[in-house]
Amino acid sequence: MLRFVVRRLLSSIPVLFGILLATFAIARIIPGDPCQAALQERATPQACADFNERYGFDDPILVQFVDYVGDVATGDLGESIRLRQPVTDLLIERLPVTLQLSVAALFLAVLLGVPLGVLAGTRHNSRTDVATIVGANLGVSIPVFVLGLLLQYVFAVQLDGSPLELPTSGQLTPGTIPEPFYEVWGIPESSFVEFVANIDLLNAVLIWRWDIFVDALRHLVLPALALATIPMAVIARMTRSSLLDVLGLDYVRTARAKGLRERVVIVRHALRNSLLPVVTVVGLSLGTLVGGAILTETIFNLTGMGKTLFDAIEGRDYFVVQGFTLVVAVGFVVINLITDIVYTFLDPKVRVS
Repeated sequence: MLRFVVRRLLSSIPVLFGILLATFAIARIIPGDPCQAALQERATPQACADFNERYGFDDPILVQFVDYVGDVATGDLGESIRLRQPVTDLLIERLPVTLQLSVAALFLAVLLGVPLGVLAGTRHNSRTDVATIVGANLGVSIPVFVLGLLLQYVFAVQLDGSPLELPTSGQLTPGTIPEPFYEVWGIPESSFVEFVANIDLLNAVLIWRWDIFVDALRHLVLPALALATIPMAVIARMTRSSLLDVLGLDYVRTARAKGLRERVVIVRHALRNSLLPVVTVVGLSLGTLVGGAILTETIFNLTGMGKTLFDAIEGRDYFVVQGFTLVVAVGFVVINLITDIVYTFLDPKVRVS
């Protein structure tokens, strides 16, 4: 297993270099002048010359790229032109919001998508199967922003004053300022502990404030549900399709011929092998959820990574675009590695050497 992980990490080095090149290029092909976007009416020729010299935009493009690679190697992602704040600090502050939202959405997608797919696959061509397929098609077809606005209308307007009313914006109730767990525990402050403290649900558990945990969870339900719809539909369809293929194989018929109960045949023999393509979809969905988070965070007023990246693109904030895109791309590489490792546990035919 260790050799497999090391080999996969080594094979990721060219990929990571390509990611560095791609993120650098993406930031540079954004239309517009960063000086004009940052200084606006104060963007005189002399002011722009000073601006470009300060941020190195007047250097040759190759020199800029070499400097960028060197800074990334030392953990320096630059400073936001618009916010005048280090990009690493922005990541520590806003990545936890997007990560919490994406994980919650993926949890809902798997929790609902896999059972629905199994139910449809074991009742092929029944009303349940047809209803699942129709629901999955609707889930894929409805845009995230439409569903988000619809959920806000239902749970904030139609259910206003009822026990089912849910908050439609923000991460916590205004005025709620939870104490970071590292202050409660007396732990020295560092980037990692600050990152963990910015995950509201986890921080509330660590300081034993269940009222804050419930408040954060209620604020998370609607955006997570809106974001989970598309991956849930894809997971349900993939589970159904894969399970139908596996149920027709010889070893499943043999298990039934031996007199095993249908539940045992489905759960122990068929479902495990049918989950291989589902694992791939789940792994890739976690990365694509970050893209969907841009609209979701805007609709539900969440100050996360997606909304910050969108604002950075509008403001030609090169360093934020580079840093945030780099983190997302590296996240994809890590998720693919984890997916490959999970494969070895699900399928004994996959050999790790």
